[in-house]
Amino acid sequence: MDKTFLAYQVEKKRDTFLGKILERSISDLPKGNLTVKVFYSSLNYKDALSASGAKGVTRNYPHTPGIDAVGEVVDCLDNSFEYGEKVIVTGYDLGMDTAGGFGQYIRVPSSWAVPLPAGLSMYESMCLGTAGLTAAIGIDLLEKKNGISGKKAIVDGATGGVGYLAIDILSMLGSDVTAVTTKLETKKELSIIGAKEVLSIEEFKSYVRQPLSKGIWDIGYDVVGGELLSNMLTVMKVGGSIACCGNVGATTFSSSVFPFILRGNSLLGVDSQGIEHSKRTSLWNKLATDWKPFNLERFSKEIQLKDVDKEITRILNGKQVGRVIIRLN
Repeated sequence: MDKTFLAYQVEKKRDTFLGKILERSISDLPKGNLTVKVFYSSLNYKDALSASGAKGVTRNYPHTPGIDAVGEVVDCLDNSFEYGEKVIVTGYDLGMDTAGGFGQYIRVPSSWAVPLPAGLSMYESMCLGTAGLTAAIGIDLLEKKNGISGKKAIVDGATGGVGYLAIDILSMLGSDVTAVTTKLETKKELSIIGAKEVLSIEEFKSYVRQPLSKGIWDIGYDVVGGELLSNMLTVMKVGGSIACCGNVGATTFSSSVFPFILRGNSLLGVDSQGIEHSKRTSLWNKLATDWKPFNLERFSKEIQLKDVDKEITRILNGKQVGRVIIRLN
């Protein structure tokens, strides 16, 4: 099988990173026992970092980003999947140093793939993608620690993929959700997907007093990191918990010990890349059934491979709202 296909490939020239669409051969793909014809991928912040040469994401160039992919199996050497079976591949090393979903074919270890659940179309699975899986991991942690139904929840980074999906799922599960965003023009949309209250960053800061503020929220989902996480820690009720997955605001934050020793608050780390396979499969099945967002396609738009550069610029400039789905086949 040595056919050619199209891929968006990033090349490094001195200190400049340039992405372009070119023709590749399947024989050029990395080693692996599972080859998948990709129908859809999605654009994540990590993909934009990979495409722009951010240290710590991709080490070797030229490279094809795309940490999400869904498609049909064309070859499986260990027979764990059948020819034509639909599978989702997210996380692990896909799109980091392994050629990712911005190409029409990928080759990976079969252990990275999850069968596409019956309740999801291929397009819907990429409306979720790593963002949906990340939201689900954090919500699963919060549910086990505090419960969801009847709880007051706060979610920052509300218009990004993880944020808006977390709002949708939390509200669907019976939580009273406050959304925090820099994009107040999306207030109506955030209300439609389930936010009972939408606060600007400045409005949220008015509740914050260091080192401890009045406890207002039972649970939180931090997608941003940095100062917003520091502030969120001050406003949790006794026994409250925050699921944390983001660093777009900053990779560090500051806090006193008081939220932890005076209120018994918990900070729950969310890792969608290395989550064990059985848990990954279980959460994908939940996202296809009981946790399937009501507004799954509302904040999603479809683009072609030729439009990726423009969308990468938008996400790096903080202008992306919702999910960007890339059609490949």
